[in-house]
Amino acid sequence: MNCLNEKTIGYLAAALVLLPVILCILISCKEQNSDVIGVYDLRYTLSYDLNDTQQVGSLWDDIHAVATLQGIVNRKGPRLFIHYIVTHGIDIDSYWWDKYREPGRWLHEKDTVVYQDIIQLIEAYRKDINGVVLYDSSIASTSNVASAVAGIENLIAVRYDTDPNSLYSRIVLNGPKLKVIARLIKENGTPLFTGTGIIPGTDRMSTGSLKNDPYIWFIENYMKTNRCSGEFGAYYIDQKWREKPTATVVNHHTLTNHDFFVSKKAFFFDLSPWGDEPATDDETQVTGTDLNTLKEFLSEAYRINKGEKMCYIGGFPSWAFKYTQHAGGIHEDVATEWEFSKLIGAYNAFKDADAIGYGALANASFWTHFPLKERYPQRRVSLEELKQRGYLDEDGKVDFKGRNFFIFYVGDYDASSWVVQRTPSIWDDENRGKVPMMWAISPVLENRVPMALDYYRESATHNDYFVAADNGAGYLMPGMLQEPRESGFKSGLDSWANHCKPYYERWDLTITGFIIDGTAPGLSKEGLDCYASFSPDGIVPQKVPLTLLHGDMPVLRSDYDIIADDPKIAVQHMLDRVRVRPVPFHWFRNILKTPTWYVEFMDELHSADPDIELLDAPTFFELYRIWLRQNPAAATGKIEME
Repeated sequence: MNCLNEKTIGYLAAALVLLPVILCILISCKEQNSDVIGVYDLRYTLSYDLNDTQQVGSLWDDIHAVATLQGIVNRKGPRLFIHYIVTHGIDIDSYWWDKYREPGRWLHEKDTVVYQDIIQLIEAYRKDINGVVLYDSSIASTSNVASAVAGIENLIAVRYDTDPNSLYSRIVLNGPKLKVIARLIKENGTPLFTGTGIIPGTDRMSTGSLKNDPYIWFIENYMKTNRCSGEFGAYYIDQKWREKPTATVVNHHTLTNHDFFVSKKAFFFDLSPWGDEPATDDETQVTGTDLNTLKEFLSEAYRINKGEKMCYIGGFPSWAFKYTQHAGGIHEDVATEWEFSKLIGAYNAFKDADAIGYGALANASFWTHFPLKERYPQRRVSLEELKQRGYLDEDGKVDFKGRNFFIFYVGDYDASSWVVQRTPSIWDDENRGKVPMMWAISPVLENRVPMALDYYRESATHNDYFVAADNGAGYLMPGMLQEPRESGFKSGLDSWANHCKPYYERWDLTITGFIIDGTAPGLSKEGLDCYASFSPDGIVPQKVPLTLLHGDMPVLRSDYDIIADDPKIAVQHMLDRVRVRPVPFHWFRNILKTPTWYVEFMDELHSADPDIELLDAPTFFELYRIWLRQNPAAATGKIEME
C-alpha cells in the first residue's frame, strides 16, 4: 500500500476546506434557475421549549427571518417552500406539497434544492436581498414595522440581540455578515423610539406611546410617500407574543403568514380597534391612541387606492393575547372581532380572517402563483327539473306536501389558514357526498390558497355546492360601505361590487351564504342593490326582515347557529327552532363540522321528523324565490316572528 506524500495530503486538505464553499456556489447557481424550488424545514422549532426565553427568541428570530426572505424570493415566482404547520398530527405543508407533486400536477418533476440550515438558506438567496432591517427587542411593535420595511426594501427582518448564539450574531456580526440597511434601533443598541419629543425621522410629535411611534414613523416614511401598497395590509401579533407563547397553539405567532404580505409590500400592524380603553398591551397610552393610529393606516391605504380599490387585510385580532377580557380588557372576543370588522369596512377594507385556532398559514407567497382556470362553472336548477322532483305543482307553485325546507351554511371558511389546515380532516372525510352540503368559502381566498379552492372544485361531488362565505369576496360589515360613513368617505358600494364581481364570475357564485351585519347598520336599498349586482340568487344577512324579495333577489334573514357536536342534541335544537318560525324555509349555520357529522345528523333527523328536508343550495334558493313571488306578504317583509 502506497502512502500519501505531504504534497498530496495538502491538496486534499485544501479541497476539504473549500468543499462547503464549492457546494454553496453550486447550489446557488442551481437556485438561479427559476424552475428550481428551494425547500427549507422549519419544523425543528416545534420542539423548542416554550418555557425557555432563549429558545422562544430563537424560534421567533428564525421564523421571522425566513418568512421575510420567502416573501421577497417568491414575489415573482414560486422559488422557496417551507415545511412548518402541523395540525392534529397532520403535516399540513407536506399534505399540499405531496398532492401537487403527483404525476401531471403543477409541481411534478420540478427540481428542488433542500437547505439544511438557515445560514445556507440565506446564502443561497443572497442576491435577492439587499441586507437586513434591524428591530428592537424592547419595543414590540418594531417587529411588525420591520416586516413592512423588509417587503418594501427587499430586506430580511432581524431582531437585535448580541447573544453569541442569536441570529443577529450569526448572520450580521458573523457568517454572511449581511449589511444593516434599515434600523429601528440605534447603532449602540439603545431604543430609537422613546415615546417623547419628535418621532425620529419625522416632523411629528410623539404619540406618547412607545408602541405607536414606530407605526407613525412608518406611515410618514413609507405610506405618505407612496412606497407602500394600499391594496394589502397585515394584522398580525407583534413580538409581544414572546411573553406568552403558550396562550394558544404555538404557531399563532403567525410569522409564517407574513411572507405573502411581504411579497405585496403591505403595511403591518397590531393595534386595538377599541377607543374606550387603552390597548391592553400598552396600558399607559392615552385612551384611543391605538385606534387613532389604525384609522391613519386605513385612511392612507384608502388614499393610495384613490377610494376605488379595496384593501385586502390578512389576519385577525389576537384575542388570546390582547384587546379582550383574556388580556385584562373589558371586551369579549366576538365583540372585538366585530369592532375591527366594522371599522375596516368604513375605509374600503376587508379581512381574510386568520383567526386563532387555525390562524397560521405558510407558503402563501408560493401558492399564489398556482395556475387557476379561467372559470369554474356550477350546475343550476331549472323549473322543469323542480317539477320533475316534486317541488313544484303543475301551476308552478311550490308544493310543500307538508314539508319544511332547510339549508346548512357549511362554514366558517372565510380564512385561507382555516381552509388549508382543515382540508385533510373535513373536505377529505369519507362521507362527503352522501348529503347535500352548501360549502361557504370566500372566493377571495384564491389569492393565498388558490390550490385549495381548485382542489375543492375538481374533487366535488354532485352533493357539494359552493356559495360565498361572509360577506362576499372578503369579510367586512357592508353597512359600513353605505353613506353616511364613520370615515367620512363617499359610498364604497360600487368599489365593493367591482371587487366582488370578478371573484364571483370565476367561481360561478350567485349566492352569498351569510352576511354579518354585526354592529353596523343593516343593508339599505343601495346596499341590497349592490349585492343583487353580483349575488342575484340570494343573500342571508342579519339585519333584514325575516323574508324579502329585493327586485328578483331572494333575501332570507340568518337565524341560528347549530353549536352542539352531538347530532341528537343538534337535531332537537333545530326542531325547536323550526317549530316557532312562521315560514317554511330555514337557514342554520355550522362551524367546522365534518361530512360525517352531517350524515349522522340527517339520520337522526329522519327518525325524529321526516317532513323536514335538507335541500341543495340551488334548489333551496330557487324554491324560496318562487315562494316569495307567490306570497306578497313574505316578499315585502311583512312576516315576522311572534
